[in-house]
Amino acid sequence: MREPLDLTPEQVAEDEEFFALYGPWDPLDPPGLAEFMSGFGRPWWIVGGWAIEAFTGVLREHEDVDLSILACDIPALREHVGDRWHLWSNHGGTLRPLNDKHPDVLDVRSQIWVRRSAQDPWIIDLPITPDRDGLWTSKRMEDHVVPLEEATWVASDGIRYLNPEIVLLYKAALDRPKDDRDLARTWPLLAPDRQAWLRDAVRRLHPDHPWLPRLSLSRGFPPVE
Repeated sequence: MREPLDLTPEQVAEDEEFFALYGPWDPLDPPGLAEFMSGFGRPWWIVGGWAIEAFTGVLREHEDVDLSILACDIPALREHVGDRWHLWSNHGGTLRPLNDKHPDVLDVRSQIWVRRSAQDPWIIDLPITPDRDGLWTSKRMEDHVVPLEEATWVASDGIRYLNPEIVLLYKAALDRPKDDRDLARTWPLLAPDRQAWLRDAVRRLHPDHPWLPRLSLSRGFPPVE
């Protein structure tokens, strides 16, 4: 059984407002995403909560699935989906079709949303990963530039995922209850060098972050409520 997200009434209201503005979501799961991306000739990987689940093995509910590709591969994605799916560039809530008329995204650090048509739900949220000459580049730390294989890993399901410590660094900026739970589940499983990397990165970007006292612990946290 999947652990529920346990959204607060405020979060539920925020989601309802979001759906009223942008339309419903019916996100794919990782196997569905693998089927969607079958035949795509460039690297792709999953980030966010599904990446944490793949690493920890702890099942929980998910609001969406976050696919990522390198910015240089956006033309390949357009070719892959053809006219079967509509791609939309989403920058801070501003949407514009990603098509022949508008072949470029609004911002290389933004997202691409995917749906079949205006009458259908969104199925994929794709946060774009900037790249430098094909190298994976962090949106949080511009000097963190590595080959994709160093920033990702391949799970037993054959799907590539973002490294958990990098996922947690992105989650640190949001600091939601589900992010706290993901941290508590993941931290004891990280190798010491990855723990040290995450601790130093959070301290660098968020010097007063409430996670920092917990990240000073050598292994685990108290049990998750």
